[in-house]
Amino acid sequence: MRADVLSRHRVPTHLLTVADYYRLGEAGILGRDERVELLEGQLVDMSPIGPRHALAVDALNDELRLALRGQAAVRIQNPITLDDRSEPLPDAAVVRRPWHGYPDKHPGPQDVLLVVEVADSSLEVDQGAKLELYARAGIPEFWIVDLTTNQVHVHRDPGEVGYAEVIRVEPSGTLSIKAFPGVSFAATPLFA
Repeated sequence: MRADVLSRHRVPTHLLTVADYYRLGEAGILGRDERVELLEGQLVDMSPIGPRHALAVDALNDELRLALRGQAAVRIQNPITLDDRSEPLPDAAVVRRPWHGYPDKHPGPQDVLLVVEVADSSLEVDQGAKLELYARAGIPEFWIVDLTTNQVHVHRDPGEVGYAEVIRVEPSGTLSIKAFPGVSFAATPLFA
């Protein structure tokens, strides 16, 4: 059965914790090469990374590292732990140095200053479930590099189900990180 059938008929499901998720990996049930992340206690398949997506992530990594010049850590496609039931793997996360719990834990919401998802086939999930999860966790800024429209959707000021401020930045525009006044870079390289 598909998950939407279960939810429509209110069939109780067993939700995983982050600890359960890691035990699945340790037991070999989830292989190292499996592209899944834990969202709201459920294992969610991640879209394959196409060439344009990979180039955008590479450019994002270069631009963030250069712009921040060591003021924060830039993590690429590594986990952040939002709560006991959600551990997404965003394409990029800008986190405080060092984050709380280092080196025994992944960064949590109190450590994360910016999360970025590069979206093509994953756009629906990024604009829906992930946006809501990041906002509810209090992530102060969330960007979606939308490869379908060639825009960056900048979301700021999180609330319970979304963000109060949404700005669309064209490839010719400039991206700035609210937590770092004066730090900015051109959006153009993300869409090359």
